[in-house]
Amino acid sequence: MAPDGPPEITPPPAGPPQSSERATIDAGAGGAGSQDRSGRTVGASSATTGRAGGLSALSAGLGRFASWEAALLVALVVVFALGVDSSSYFLSSYNLFTLCTNIGDLALMALPMTLIIMVGEIDLSVASTLAISAETMGYLWSHGWPMAAILVVVVGIGLVCGAINGFLVTRVGLPSLAVTIGTLSLYRGLANVILGPLTVSTFPAFFTNLGVESFPGIPFLSWSIVIFLVLAVIAGVVLHMTPLGRSLYAIGLGREAALHAGIRVQRVKMMLFVLSGVVCSLVGMLYTFELSSAGEGIAIGFELKVITIVLLGGVSIFGGRGTIIGVALAAFVYAGLHSVLLLSNSFNDNDFQVVSGALLILSVLVPNLPSFAQRGRALLRRRAARSVPADGSTQGPPTTEGIAT
Repeated sequence: MAPDGPPEITPPPAGPPQSSERATIDAGAGGAGSQDRSGRTVGASSATTGRAGGLSALSAGLGRFASWEAALLVALVVVFALGVDSSSYFLSSYNLFTLCTNIGDLALMALPMTLIIMVGEIDLSVASTLAISAETMGYLWSHGWPMAAILVVVVGIGLVCGAINGFLVTRVGLPSLAVTIGTLSLYRGLANVILGPLTVSTFPAFFTNLGVESFPGIPFLSWSIVIFLVLAVIAGVVLHMTPLGRSLYAIGLGREAALHAGIRVQRVKMMLFVLSGVVCSLVGMLYTFELSSAGEGIAIGFELKVITIVLLGGVSIFGGRGTIIGVALAAFVYAGLHSVLLLSNSFNDNDFQVVSGALLILSVLVPNLPSFAQRGRALLRRRAARSVPADGSTQGPPTTEGIAT
């Protein structure tokens, strides 16, 4: 028997369609399009708008990185122009070689530091790891060990130092800032105990020539900067063109989301801390050869210089953002500025600490200015909304007129 009236239709839930529904609608409308109540075709334009929005977001992200790196490139040109203007000695082969030697070791340590900061962590023990490796090498060499065996021991020390940091951060769950402040002091103290007040300067000339001889065929390039450039290319390829690199960005942008995506966050962070320890131990050997000696107080303050270079390169202190080319440009800007100020005869190394500290603060402040401005505007809007009554009226407070006395 037929029903008395038309079948009852359940109305759709109020409000806009959910994301899955919206995706289905857009997909269905992407071809011929659909019409609204006025007869206008809206489906195709909706899909086009979605694609345009995605491309706009991608372009904005790339533009942000490109603009920061472009600013660093301009800064590098300005620094070199100031150097040429202040001293004709600035572009001499010897000065450029000294510039490359001074920045090469810091730039090498900045590579693993870049990856660690990108996943939302930090390693303040890099200079102390360098020191314990260098002073251990001096101690072993003074006791007749062959250099090949010393190399194995030094790499092992770096591995252990990095593993201790990684274990305390990833397994025990301690914040990396507190952990590496502690190991900064611990490793530095152990380095002083190992060698004591002694200075070892009897290393073979074959190794110590690394600090005084340029790369063959290029008189202004030091060995350390050549090694850095090679490793920077490798790090750049890994970071920007491999799944591992994309995982590092994902971890920095959101740890929980990365875990749900199947990324082994703890393992990746552990690997990065171990990598940092090994690189810093090898830099310790290279730095010792450049100085032709190993002694107490080596590389004091290097950790802040390394962090300054990384943040100046556009790496976000909060993680999830940065490029290797930005860090490389920042290293040369830092080195060039240091050389210019020293050649001006108005600054020395102690005075440059003021400049380095200012660069560190600006490197954190400037990239976050848009975020600060956005939060400020949101705060002002909330205050303005609270100041308007719910009915929208703007009348003032009631008066006492008409009230009987």
